Amino acid sequence: RQAEGATVQASVEQAVSAVADHGVQVVCAGRTDTGVHATNQVIHFDTTAMRNDSNWVKGANANLPHDIRVQWATPVDEQFHARFSARRRHYRYVIINRPVASAILQRRVCHECRPLDHNSMQTAALALLGEHDFTAFRAAACQAKSPRREIYRLDVIRSGSCIYIDVEANAFLHHMVRCIAGVLLAIGRGEQPVSWASDVLACRDRTLSGVNAPPGGLYLANVSYEPDFSLPGEPYLPVFG
Repeated sequence: RQAEGATVQASVEQAVSAVADHGVQVVCAGRTDTGVHATNQVIHFDTTAMRNDSNWVKGANANLPHDIRVQWATPVDEQFHARFSARRRHYRYVIINRPVASAILQRRVCHECRPLDHNSMQTAALALLGEHDFTAFRAAACQAKSPRREIYRLDVIRSGSCIYIDVEANAFLHHMVRCIAGVLLAIGRGEQPVSWASDVLACRDRTLSGVNAPPGGLYLANVSYEPDFSLPGEPYLPVFG
């Protein structure tokens, strides 16, 4: 999401450049829309500066706004690319399903006051597993060359008043996760039958898939790479309740 007055990427580049003592451009594993969060974004950058891992982390954080933090740093070889070396990406969409919204979690979760049938949502989600043409789940402005993506996992989990939608795929189209969440929310509310998710997928028409779920509930939770890169980061799935 955007920090005050600047994008997250610009803020990180400014902070890392201060530590490197030269201009740095970063490459992100995945872009996120305004209002969307990342708990485990991965970036890479090229530098001629010699710093130890701890100094990169502490120095960058000392120059970052309070709502952006670097968790770890490690050198990688020239074969590594934050975006193109990624094998899987994992997003979590968080819904608080109760009559009254949370004052504390404003813009951190999606609030739905109407009862949701998470079992129907999970059954509907099964139709989206595997490799498909996700044209109906992409933004009109999406610039991806192909609409085909493979979803490895799509789970709908209830814990108290919270519902978590966990989706893991090889890659995602623009607005794809928020559109999936919007379709599943409509099914959970009983506005559409369970079969609607399959129907939307088959129609390949974005205008029939309804409204995107709000951005505040979406988190980029993990990016997976080949074990040979030995990256230290661990998945961080946001949990509320």
